[in-house]
Amino acid sequence: MIPDNKSLKPPATFTATLGLAAGFMAFVAWDQSHWWRVKEDYSFGWLVPLFTGYVVYDRWPQILARLGAAEAGPAGAPWVRWTLNTAAALGLVFGALFFLLGAFYRAGAGTSQPGTFALTLGMAAIVLPLIFFNVPAVAEPMAGKPSTQFRFADLWGDGRFRVASLFIFPVLVWLISAPLVSAVESQISLFLLRKVVTVVAFAFDLLGFPLEQQGNVLLLPKGPVGVADACSGIRSLTACLFAGSFLGAVFFEQTWKKVTLVAASMVFAFLMNLARSLFLTGWAYARGPDAISGTVHDAAGYAVLGLTCVGLLLLVPLLNLKLETAERTPAA
Repeated sequence: MIPDNKSLKPPATFTATLGLAAGFMAFVAWDQSHWWRVKEDYSFGWLVPLFTGYVVYDRWPQILARLGAAEAGPAGAPWVRWTLNTAAALGLVFGALFFLLGAFYRAGAGTSQPGTFALTLGMAAIVLPLIFFNVPAVAEPMAGKPSTQFRFADLWGDGRFRVASLFIFPVLVWLISAPLVSAVESQISLFLLRKVVTVVAFAFDLLGFPLEQQGNVLLLPKGPVGVADACSGIRSLTACLFAGSFLGAVFFEQTWKKVTLVAASMVFAFLMNLARSLFLTGWAYARGPDAISGTVHDAAGYAVLGLTCVGLLLLVPLLNLKLETAERTPAA
C-alpha cells in the first residue's frame, strides 16, 4: 500500500541531492547571468531560476507520491534496471567531464560562451542521474517471470525513472538560457536571416511591388533597407522556446502535448518574425527606410512577441479540449 503523499516526507538522501542540485544550478545561474545582462537575446534568462523553482513547487505532491510508489515497489525487470543504471552512470561521467572542462575554461579565459555552455551541459548531465540514483527503491523484482522483451512501458514503470522524469524541465531548461557556442549561434542566425529576407522579397514580388535583393539588403524605390542580424528572429525563437517549454511543463503531463507546444512555439516565433519583417518592409516601401527606425521598429518587435505568447496560451486549452472530447466519446 502506498502512503498518502500528504504524510510523506522525502528521504534525507533525496533532500540532500536536491540541495546539491540547487547548488549546481546556482553556480550555473551566476555564470549565465553575464550573458543575460549583455545579450538581449538571452535576457529572458532572469526568469529561469524563478520558473524552475515554481515548477518544482507545483510538482512537489507528484514528487512525493512517486517517491512513495518507488519505495513501495516492486522493482522493475533486471534489464530495465541495468539499462537505466548504465545510462545514468554514463551521464554522470559525461557530465563531470564537461563541467570540469567548463570550469577550467572559465578559470583560464574568463566568461565565455563555450565555457558557459560546457558548464550548463555538464550540470544537466550530473543532476538528473544524481536524482535518479538517490530515489529510494526496493530491490525485490516484480512477481512472476521477469520479462526480457524490450518495451518502453517497462522503462516508464521504473519508480526511479518516474521520479527523475519530473525534473526534466527544471534541469534541461538551463540549456535554453545558455548561449550557444558563437559558431553554432551565428550559423542558426544566418540561416534564419536568409529565409526571412528571401520570403519577404518573394512576397513583395508576388504582390506586384518590385524590389531587389542583394544579400541581406532590400533595395526599395525610396532607398535600401538592411536586414540586421537582430531581425533574424533568433531572439524570439529562444524566448518562445523557453515559454513553450514552461507552459508545456506546467499544464501538460502527456509527452506528445509538451512536444507539440514546444514545436508550435518555434513555428509561431518564425511566422511572427516573418510577419514583422513584412510589416516593416511595407512601411519602409511606403514611407522610406528612415520611417521604420525607433518607435515603429521596437513596437513591431514587442507586438510580435506578445502575439506569439497569446498564441501559445490559446493553444493550451485547445489541446486540453481535444483530449476531453476524445475521452467523452463513447466507444463503438
